[in-house]
Amino acid sequence: MTLDCAANPRDDRAAMKSVPFRIRQVERIESIPASDWDACANPPASDAEAGERFNPFLTHAFLAALETTGSVGKGAGWHPAHVLVETPEGRLAACAPVYLKTHSMGEYVFDHGLAEAFERVGGRYYPKAQVAVPFTPVQGHRLLVAADAPPGAREALALGLRALRETMELSSLHVTFPDSADQAFLEKSGFIPRKGHQFHFFNRGYRSFDDFLAALSSRKRKAIRKERAEVQAAGLTIEWVTGSDLTEAHWDAFYAFYMDTGARKWGRPYLTRAFFSALGAKLADRVLLVVARREGRMIAGALNLIGDDALYGRNWGALEHLPCLHFELCYYQAIEFAIARGLKRVEAGAQGEHKFSRGYEAVATWSAHEFADPRLARAAQEFFAREARAVDAILADYAENAPFKKE
Repeated sequence: MTLDCAANPRDDRAAMKSVPFRIRQVERIESIPASDWDACANPPASDAEAGERFNPFLTHAFLAALETTGSVGKGAGWHPAHVLVETPEGRLAACAPVYLKTHSMGEYVFDHGLAEAFERVGGRYYPKAQVAVPFTPVQGHRLLVAADAPPGAREALALGLRALRETMELSSLHVTFPDSADQAFLEKSGFIPRKGHQFHFFNRGYRSFDDFLAALSSRKRKAIRKERAEVQAAGLTIEWVTGSDLTEAHWDAFYAFYMDTGARKWGRPYLTRAFFSALGAKLADRVLLVVARREGRMIAGALNLIGDDALYGRNWGALEHLPCLHFELCYYQAIEFAIARGLKRVEAGAQGEHKFSRGYEAVATWSAHEFADPRLARAAQEFFAREARAVDAILADYAENAPFKKE
């Protein structure tokens, strides 16, 4: 579908006058050549100063794996509607991963309250448009622009996103977990900012896990050593599996772990079994599976993806629920791997205050939002402003009580 931006009254069109871009929407990422998408998603020297030279979640391979295995698409409440910006010659200049949502699950930026309030006064909140990586609370580019794109491509992409919302008469447009550059651009373009927080580990040149422990306060250092000793005493073998060492047996076992966690926590796991095979087939060298075995049998595992600068923790599960095993597989092993690989940080996913006492630091995250109904926009803006003040207080408290040695 070609999106008509001429009806959009915003002044952003001025930045596009030099190049008559074509803006369109597609429902299958596989209709886009992988090399074209990836040139926008992870262009050369991509935002190196921000520590994100390569983000595996934005790749054509990852997003296509979600679509082709039924993790998103019909019946999932995530209908792909990717927006593309092309030059007159048909070259892809910019794109965004977009989904039409019929619910608010799997986003990690919660808006159920807004939806319920709007529908109580007769509004229709769903469907809405979500610019995001499904089920993935990882910051990164959301307005994907090729390094050699003509001037105005990013502005054209923002117009295309708004045109999609207007053409399909959607209630709202949400851009979740953008990086700082995209967030600043979206706010300047009139989107309403929303602030949250996560916990990340930062590798400050540590040579080993013990080197990291030495930076912690004595009490925290002793607590971590005690937890790790408890896992060691359980008689488990822990291994890192990546690349060609990943087999279908690993994915069979991990899917059982994943389903167990889903059944106990939220009742409906999002990812299909086929997705994990597709992930292994397409991105094996970017996958780290941390596996715990008892007498050779896999009993627990944690799935991570490897960027050029960060390790991204995603899913975990276990068939034996042992004290501290979650902390060992998801947090401590991730730190060890990041130190061994020289990665700058570990992003351990959404929520989880328990990460803080284990050496992970509180950091701000962002999202950007636009609403068709001005009443909903005003209510959201007021709520987000109050929420941001609360987040600022939380971040200040974490900074004051960090688990590291005082200078």
